[in-house]
Order: sequence, then structure tokens, then C-alpha cells
Amino acid sequence: MTGTAGDGCGEHYSRLIRELCALLLTIISPTPAAPGRPAPAGMSPAAAASMLLGASMALMLCGSVTFAIGFLLMPWVAGIALLFGFAGAVSTLSSGFFGKDAALPCKDATRGQICSPIGSDMLVA
Repeated sequence: MTGTAGDGCGEHYSRLIRELCALLLTIISPTPAAPGRPAPAGMSPAAAASMLLGASMALMLCGSVTFAIGFLLMPWVAGIALLFGFAGAVSTLSSGFFGKDAALPCKDATRGQICSPIGSDMLVA
């Protein structure tokens, strides 16, 4: 599913959400008794608490797994950010010592265009 506006994905998801809500309401709320039949037993408070406890445990477990993955990947992300920052600082410092000063763009008199601090041959892929 691509998720474009005209392909009906929103309708599909809203139908799934409506079915899930109807299922939960069927489980939680007691149904009225039909004439001549005894009232069916609804969900007991202990069963409702057990269902909510299971849902909260599932959410905590998923959150803990997400936290653990983020905790394990954070040193790698910080290391790459520091590496790129160090490379940028070295590049900035070395361009002042070894390269020509690129503070102002230069004007190429023959072509009438602004030239790059690096060679124009390097700009073509």
C-alpha cells in the first residue's frame, strides 16, 4: 500500500479501527438479555483488570525493547556525529592553511560567471 489519498488506505484503516473498537466494546460491555433467556454473564471486573494488565505489560515490553535498541545504538550515533564534526573542523582549518581563501566568490572574466573555490571540473559528475 502506497498511502496515497485516492487508493482507499484511509478507509481500510478506519474500518479496521471500527472493528477493533466493536470487538472491545463487545468484550467489555454486557449485552442486554433476550426475552425468555437468562442474561449472559458479562466480563467480570477481574477479567477486565487482567486484560488491561496484559495490554499494559505488552506496551511496557515493546517500550523496553525500543529503549534497549536506542540505548545500544546511541554510542554509534554519537561517535559518527563526533567523527563528522572532527572532519568538518579539520576541513575548515586546513582550507585556511593550504587552500585559497574562499570567503568571497570570484568572478570568472572569460565566462562572466561566478566560479567555485574548488575546480569546476570537480563539480561535474
